Amino acid sequence: MAGGASPRGRGSAEELYAFDAAWVAARRRPLAGVDEAGRGALAGPLVAAAVILDGASIEGLDDSKRLGRPARERMLAGVLGSAEALSVAVFPAWWIDEHGIGAANREALSRAVGRLLPRAGCGLADGNLGLGPQVDCLPGADGKSAAVAAASVVAKVLRDAAMSALGAAYPGYGFERNCGYGTPEHRRALARMGPCRVHRLSYAGVGG
Repeated sequence: MAGGASPRGRGSAEELYAFDAAWVAARRRPLAGVDEAGRGALAGPLVAAAVILDGASIEGLDDSKRLGRPARERMLAGVLGSAEALSVAVFPAWWIDEHGIGAANREALSRAVGRLLPRAGCGLADGNLGLGPQVDCLPGADGKSAAVAAASVVAKVLRDAAMSALGAAYPGYGFERNCGYGTPEHRRALARMGPCRVHRLSYAGVGG
């Protein structure tokens, strides 16, 4: 099935796997899916993950944005248990400030999926970046492909955990709740305390 993502609910995971089966039928298997988390955050790292699934179905698998935090954390165990291979790339705030979020996003996705390409028949990334001849890019792929959805879960859960740790290291910003995104709580803390070392100073409203 190569159409749009189905609504969340019964049958959505089956459609994700059906999409992957149709995708590799015209290419080579296995499929390495890759996605990132944290692109729009005001603080913290950008995290990209790439996953090759072993073919076993993960019940309830979906795009990480459609899952609540507890569901994502439970889903991670299923992804790890069903992953034939997995790779993660992390780029900190200072690298994003120095090179720009576009370059960071491209490099993170490229590095994460690049480590899996020697054992993958093809690659698929969420978005519209050019990541080389072996990796197709498709906007909304995290809601269409099981492999990309699995990668989105890994990237999001790992980044959330990192932001919780940064919340303890840099109290007052609420990173453990807002994950570095520009919530009212976070923006009030920025106005009150100014940025800390894990903020993206190049972002509007952060560096002054």
